[in-house]
Amino acid sequence: MFDMARKILITNDDGIFADGLIRLAEVAKDFGEVWVVAPESQRSGASHSVTLHESFKAWKVDFPIEGVQAYACDAMPSDCVRIGVLNIVPGKPDVILSGINNGFNVATDIQYSATAGAAFEAVFQKIPAIAFSEGYSDCHEVTDRFLKEIMEEYIDKPLSVGKIWNVNFPGCKLSECKGILADRTVSDDEFYKDSYTETPGPDGKTIYMVDGQRNWEATEGTDLKAVLDNYVSIGQATNIM
Repeated sequence: MFDMARKILITNDDGIFADGLIRLAEVAKDFGEVWVVAPESQRSGASHSVTLHESFKAWKVDFPIEGVQAYACDAMPSDCVRIGVLNIVPGKPDVILSGINNGFNVATDIQYSATAGAAFEAVFQKIPAIAFSEGYSDCHEVTDRFLKEIMEEYIDKPLSVGKIWNVNFPGCKLSECKGILADRTVSDDEFYKDSYTETPGPDGKTIYMVDGQRNWEATEGTDLKAVLDNYVSIGQATNIM
């Protein structure tokens, strides 16, 4: 299973010391040489943003997993992928893993996701990518049970042009998980039905704050339906919604 010749680049949008990234790197060590280039802090919702008109910094950090070369970056997850591919990983990575995100990246929310955005940047750099996400929860039993198994099957699995593998783990207990559903399509149902609250500001300007309401219904065969029903969802996603 372990391939010393395979170089794996890992990033995320929750920050370089996020629990999900550390758990992903620990499993990825069984599949090759692991490099991490990730934001220094939270960058959720940044989508596929890149830094073009100003400089940014990256620096080596002590990572809690032995043998992993890790760099923090004060820019976006897509920037982390770009400098990882173009400047940091010798000879370029063979595969890029993004996550494990704290919160699902399914349905229409994929277009906002910086976890997915980083994976799509990998596609632009002609490198296959897998995005991993899990439901908001302190329970990681399902992810811990299936992550290695899924990585083994999909790390070298061919993708359609311009697409990534998108994996979402339910945040339920393992005893409540109904299994894995592959070939899930991206739901066009809203995961959150967004609205904004309005508050008058002291300077006369209106203050807006997003106030999303969860959608608990989804179309059969989709990623959203799978995770709502406590299945692990696996499918291909594209950044063209």
